[in-house]
Amino acid sequence: MPQEKVWDADVARRYDTPGTGMFAPEVLGPTVDRLAELAAGGAALEFAVGTGRVAVPLAERGVPVTGIELSRPMVERLRTKVDEATVPVVIGDMATSTVGGEFSLVYLVYNTISNLLTQAGQVACFRNAARHLAPGGRFVIELWVPELRKLPPGQEATVWSSEPGYIGLDTYDVLHQQVVSHHFQFDESTQARLFRSPHRYIWPAELDLMAQLAGFELETRHADWAGSEFTADSRSHVSVYRLPTTN
Repeated sequence: MPQEKVWDADVARRYDTPGTGMFAPEVLGPTVDRLAELAAGGAALEFAVGTGRVAVPLAERGVPVTGIELSRPMVERLRTKVDEATVPVVIGDMATSTVGGEFSLVYLVYNTISNLLTQAGQVACFRNAARHLAPGGRFVIELWVPELRKLPPGQEATVWSSEPGYIGLDTYDVLHQQVVSHHFQFDESTQARLFRSPHRYIWPAELDLMAQLAGFELETRHADWAGSEFTADSRSHVSVYRLPTTN
C-alpha cells in the first residue's frame, strides 16, 4: 500500500495521544531538548513532520522549523495547532522534495526513514538531507534496531509491546528486508482496531554507509535522546551525522 494511503484521514485523526506514548513528557522533552541543542541557533527541517509532535514544541523553543510531509491529512491536523507562518510545510516525498533556504539541522524521528521501502529511496533521503544543509550541518535519525535475534527458525513475527489495551507485533520478510508493523488496540468488548504499516528495516552499519554515500560522517550514536550508551542490547538509536565544515 502506498504510504500516502497508510497515513490517511482516519490515522491522522487518531495519531495524537497527548501526554502518553510518544507524546509523553519524558519522551518528547529529551527529544526537543537535544534537537534544540543540535540546531545550534540555526534553522531546522523536519522530514515527515506529521502532525507536528516535535516541530511545534521545537518552534516554541525559538528554533525556526520547516517541514516536509507526504500526508495531507497529517498536515491538516498540524494546522489546528500552528499556522503556515509558524511551521511552513511542503507537501511531498522526503526523499526528493525540496524547500528553500539553508538549514543547520535536518531531522527524521520515530523510525520514519523506514517508511521508505527501498534501499535506493533511503539513500536518496540522505542525499536530500545533505542538499538542504549548510557546511557542518547535521542530519539526525531516530531508528529502531531490527529484532531478528528474537526470531527462531520458522518464526516470522516478534511481539515488541504488550500492555493493557494494546499489542504491537512485527512480521518480517528477512529475504527482502521488509517488515510490517501491526498495532492492535482493544477494550473489554470483542472488537479490536488494527493499524498496519510497511517498513524497510536498516541495520546501523547499513545506515552509516548510506550516510557516507551522501557525504556525512557519524558524529554520535546513543541509545536514546537522553544520551544513554548504545550497546548490543539497545532496541533503538539516535544517530547524528555531520557534513564537513567546508565543501
